[in-house]
Amino acid sequence: MFTIAIIGGTGPQGKGLGYRFAKAGHAVLLGSRSEERAVEAADELQARLVGTGSVIGVTNAKAAEAADLVLLAVPYDGHDDIVAELADRMHGKVVVSCVNPLGFDKSGPFGLDLGPTSAAEQAQALAPGALVVGAFHHLSAASLISEADVLDHEDVLVCGDDSTAKAVVMELAATVTGKQGIDAGHLRLARQLEPLTAVLISVNRRYKTRSGIAVTGLARTLPR
Repeated sequence: MFTIAIIGGTGPQGKGLGYRFAKAGHAVLLGSRSEERAVEAADELQARLVGTGSVIGVTNAKAAEAADLVLLAVPYDGHDDIVAELADRMHGKVVVSCVNPLGFDKSGPFGLDLGPTSAAEQAQALAPGALVVGAFHHLSAASLISEADVLDHEDVLVCGDDSTAKAVVMELAATVTGKQGIDAGHLRLARQLEPLTAVLISVNRRYKTRSGIAVTGLARTLPR
């Protein structure tokens, strides 16, 4: 079991993933710039957990320092400043980015044009000592925080340049979906995975549902 820091853990995605990881028995450090907000959000999640992992609210800096694995769930606006601030504390650790750089206008959601990079790659450049992996981009926050046992209708696509770090995150994905995550290739493919979230948001609005990504035709190992 890991001690997992959720940076930006008071937002919907951070809280949802924190809940899932704690439900699976991991110790979760819910981080925020405001420790008061972090404690409030952690207490809310802890009240829903019975006999499983723990959720504690702390500052982002304390969470990153104490964790074995760090998950970035911050808004893209301000992302670079937060990652740079925490770079030393994330050195040598697996860092998972689920950040989606999106914009919204009267026509709906769209992926921001970052040029030849992605939020995950930017995180790697800002924290070169970390092992950055992109994952968990496409899971609905409402589904994550729901009472569903696992989100077994969805897959978690995992991209990264370090095979060992990817393997860790692919196994962690099973705590959410009940099946190992899918190796989607190198970290640069986050450039395609991140804006794809805008498509899912558009589908969900159109059909009033919580759609997700499911990949067929693969034989995968289920957790024991």
